[in-house]
Amino acid sequence: MFVTHPLSDPTRHRLIEGGLDPDAVAQLVRATLAEDLMGGRDVTSVATIAADQRSIAVFATRADGVVAGLAVVAAVVDTVCGASASRFDYLRADGDRVRAGDQVATVVAPTRSLLTAERTALNLLCHLSGVATLTRSWADALAGTSTIVRDTRKTMPGLRALEKYAVRCGGGQNHRMGLSDAALIKDNHVAAAGGITAAFERVRAMAPDLRIEVEVDDLAGLHEAIAAGADEVLLDNFTLDDLREAVRIRNASAPHLVLEASGGLRLATAAAVAATGVDHIAVGELTHSAPVLDLGLDLQAG
Repeated sequence: MFVTHPLSDPTRHRLIEGGLDPDAVAQLVRATLAEDLMGGRDVTSVATIAADQRSIAVFATRADGVVAGLAVVAAVVDTVCGASASRFDYLRADGDRVRAGDQVATVVAPTRSLLTAERTALNLLCHLSGVATLTRSWADALAGTSTIVRDTRKTMPGLRALEKYAVRCGGGQNHRMGLSDAALIKDNHVAAAGGITAAFERVRAMAPDLRIEVEVDDLAGLHEAIAAGADEVLLDNFTLDDLREAVRIRNASAPHLVLEASGGLRLATAAAVAATGVDHIAVGELTHSAPVLDLGLDLQAG
């Protein structure tokens, strides 16, 4: 049976610094490794590599982008190779812009274990770096404005904390982490409750101290959400003209209100949406459709 090892203190510290739970990361890593090994062993590595062989390997980029998830990779190395039998060196930091060919980390470890860890480490690193890279594209498009790009709950099952961490690495902002840390009254809640005001009053009665955001699809809904006392309003599929009018209404009647644009947003039009004066834009593709950033692991010496 494959033996896993605990995370080192430096790895735990880096994960905590990034706002991640080390124990949750370790559990995810173990589950991913178990999925790869299927209760057996790495047949190819065991057959081709001597048990006592050690290697130096380099994680490097093969495309331009933003790196994210290096401490998660260190957690994979710790778990598979053992912190006492390996050394992981960071050459870049999460959130750094990188160019094709840049080295981001090196590792010295038993070769068999290192190659067993390779795919799990790269799957996580490439995906998280892809999320950070796409987020940075949106953040760059909004540069010079007061509008901030935010993520959504459209995340891959089991990867939410890591994906939202990658969004932060890319210069974006997290919305709510789940269903309990903030309330978002959407169209189906409104339909089920019998209206915006009824839905809002029920949520406020249950959670008087929680921030409440209300989704609306027209200016009449915005007026009703303001009258109800919403903290934030999600402007769903508004035209640019309606976004500008929504901002005018907010400024005149509820200057404390946070406005967020959502639905049908495109990177090419991000600056135009920001120019309307909305505070945030919600972009689900940051997590559900980000292409991976191509990185590889190459042995340097045996």
